[in-house]
Amino acid sequence: MRPRIIWTIFRKEITETLRDRRTLLMMIGLPLLLYPLMIIGVGKLAESQEEAQEARSSRVALWGETVPKLIGELQRSDSFTVEYWTGMSSALRSDLEAGKLQPFLTVVDPKKSKGDWKKRSSDIEEENPVLSAARSVISNRRVDAVLVVWPGFQRALLEGRVGRVSTYYDSVREESQKARERLGDALFEFRKTLIAEREKGEGLAEGFSLGIEVLPRNVAPQTRRQGQILGIVLPFTLIIISASSCLYAAIDLTAGEKERNTLQTLLCAPVLPQEIILGKFMTVWTVAVLATLANLLSMAATFVRVMIPEGQLSLSPSTYLVAFLMLLPVTFTVTSVFLAVAVFAKDFKDGQNFLTPVLMLLMLPLGATMLPGIELNAWTAFVPIVNIALLIKAVFLAEAHGELVFLTLASSAAYGMLTLLFAARVFQREQILLGGKESIRALLGLRREVGAFPSPSLVLSLFGIVFVLAFYGSLFLKNASATQVILLTEFGFFLLPTLALAFAKGFPRRETFALRLPRWKGVVAGTMMGVTAWAFVGGVLIRLLPPPESLIRAMEKIFLLDQKPVPLWIVWLVLAVSPAVCEELLFRGMILSGFRRLGMWPAILLSGLLFGLAHSSIYRLIPTFFLGVLFGYLVWRTGSVYCSIVAHALNNGVAMTLLHHKWLGSLLGADGVKYLPWRLASAGTVILLFSMWLISTLPKVNQDSSLLPRQRRS
Repeated sequence: MRPRIIWTIFRKEITETLRDRRTLLMMIGLPLLLYPLMIIGVGKLAESQEEAQEARSSRVALWGETVPKLIGELQRSDSFTVEYWTGMSSALRSDLEAGKLQPFLTVVDPKKSKGDWKKRSSDIEEENPVLSAARSVISNRRVDAVLVVWPGFQRALLEGRVGRVSTYYDSVREESQKARERLGDALFEFRKTLIAEREKGEGLAEGFSLGIEVLPRNVAPQTRRQGQILGIVLPFTLIIISASSCLYAAIDLTAGEKERNTLQTLLCAPVLPQEIILGKFMTVWTVAVLATLANLLSMAATFVRVMIPEGQLSLSPSTYLVAFLMLLPVTFTVTSVFLAVAVFAKDFKDGQNFLTPVLMLLMLPLGATMLPGIELNAWTAFVPIVNIALLIKAVFLAEAHGELVFLTLASSAAYGMLTLLFAARVFQREQILLGGKESIRALLGLRREVGAFPSPSLVLSLFGIVFVLAFYGSLFLKNASATQVILLTEFGFFLLPTLALAFAKGFPRRETFALRLPRWKGVVAGTMMGVTAWAFVGGVLIRLLPPPESLIRAMEKIFLLDQKPVPLWIVWLVLAVSPAVCEELLFRGMILSGFRRLGMWPAILLSGLLFGLAHSSIYRLIPTFFLGVLFGYLVWRTGSVYCSIVAHALNNGVAMTLLHHKWLGSLLGADGVKYLPWRLASAGTVILLFSMWLISTLPKVNQDSSLLPRQRRS
C-alpha cells in the first residue's frame, strides 16, 4: 500500500466531485435549505393549530342537575359553549333525573395523584347507556365533550358530602382533548372554591375535603386509539417508501437507458412514444405497488405482534386492504412525476440529482399530516398526495365520510391524469429524449397553432385545472352570497379558462364549440328533453343513491339563493341560463370536441363522466352523468351546442321554478316529498324517450369533416 498514491487519487476524485455544482447543491445546498424549511414550516403549522384550538370555544353537553355555581364557573371565560341535554334521549334523561343511573367506578383519592388531580389518567368504564350516548354525540361531532352531573350532586354539596361528575371525551380528537383539559381546569377551580367555603364551617362530614369527584372517561374505543397511531405513522411511512422504491426504477428506465444508449435504439423501433411511456410507466408503477404492499404487510404484522396482546387484531384486515387501495392513486401520481422529471437527465447520476429534490419536496407536506389536528376536510381533500395520507388516517379512525372520500379520490385521479399526460407529453419530444433542450411553452403545448383542434390530452388537462380551480374558488367564496358564488364559479372558473385556451391555441370557434344553427326538430327535441329530464332524474335516479339530509338542506339553501325573495327571472338567469351557457360551452363544446376522434359513444360517455365529476358530489354523480350523456347525444346528433344550452336551461329552470313556487309543486303532487311521485316520473320518462327517438331521426351531421387525420391537432 502506497499512501502517496492513495492521497493523489483521493485529491483527484474529491476535486472532480466538488467541481460538480449539482453534487454540491445536493450535499450542502439542499440540506441547508430543506431542513430549516421543514422545521420552521411544521413548527409554524403546529403553532397555528394550537392558536386555533385556544381561540376556539369548546362545545360541552351538560347532562344532569343544573347547579348555578358550577354553571357560573364554566361560564367565567369564553372557553365553553354549554349545551343542555344535547344528544341524550328522553328515556335516558328520565332515568338519569330519577336517580336510576349512578357512576360506575369507585372514588379515586386525589391525594394519590401527586398533585396532578385534574390531569390524572382516565379510568376504564364498562359499557353502559350513558357511555354509549356520550360516545355517539362526540363521535358525530355535535359536541367536543360531555359533562354528566350525577343525581344528588347539589344535595351532597349542601350536606358536606362528595358530589360526583363525569367528563366524557375522545382522546383521538384534538378538540375533545382540549375540552377535557378545560373542563378539568374549571372543575378543579370549582373544587378549590368549594373546599375554601367548607373550611370556614365546622362539623366536617365524610368526603368533605374531597368536595367533588371528577371521573374522566375516554369514549374512544381501543380500535380508534390503535387507529390513531397507525393513521399518523403508516401513511407517511408507506408513501415515502413507495416513492423511494420507484425512484431508482424511474431513473434506470430513462436516464439509465440514455447512459447505456438503449433508449435511442428503442426510439428507432416501429413503436409510438405513447406506447413507450405506458410500458415504462406500468413497469415503475408495478415496482411501487409491490414495494407498498410488502411494506404494508410487514408493518401490519409488526403492529399485531407488538401492539396487540396474544395476536388479537383489533383493526380488521379489510381496514389495511382499504388503506392499500387508497395508496394506489399516490403511486400513480408519483410514478408519473418521476418518469417525467427523470427523462430530462443525461445519465444515472444526473437522474439522482433531479429526483432527490423531488422526493425531499414530497416529504415536506407529508410531514404535516403527522401533526395532531390536521385532518381530512374540504380544504385538504384537494391537496395532492397529502389528501390520500389524511384519507388513510380517517379510514383507521373510522371517520372517512362518503363525500370527502369521493372528493379525495376524484382530485387524486385528476392529479394522476395530469401528471401522466405531462409525462406522455415529455416522451413525445424526441429532442428531450435525445438529450437536447426545449422551451417550456413548447413542452406544455402552449404554442398558438391556428387551425388546430383540441386533443383528448389537452381537454383532460383543461378539466383537471378547471376542476381544482372551481373547487378551491368556491371555498374562498364561502362567505359570499349564493348568487355571487354561482356566477363567479360559472363565468370565472368554467367559462373564462375555456375561452382563454381556445383563443391562446387558435382553435376555430365554430367547429370547437359546435356553434351551428340547429334544425327545428333539434330545438323541439332539446326543449322536450329539458322539460322532462328533471322528472326522470328526481323520480328514478335519485332513488339509486339517496342524498343525506345535510346535503339536501345545503343544496336547497343554494337553489333558494340563501332563501331570499327574488324575482323569477333572476332565478332563471342565475340557476338556469348561466350554468347552461358556461357548462355547455365547456363540456359539450371544448371537451366533447377534444374527444370526437375517439368515436361517438366514447366521446359522449367521457364528457358526461367529467360533467358528473365536476359537480363534486358522489350523490350527484349518477344524475349529472346521465344528464351529461343526454346533452352530449343531443349535440352530437344536431351538431349544435345551442340545443343542449336550451335543454340544460329548461332542466334547471323548471326544477328551480317548482322549488321557488311551492304551489306549482303542490299542483303536481311534488311538494314536501323526498322523491318525485312515480306517476310524474313515468310521464316525464315517456316524453323523454320520445325526444330521444326524435333526435335519432335527425339526419346525420358530418361533424367529422373538420377533424380529418390530415388536419393538425394540438
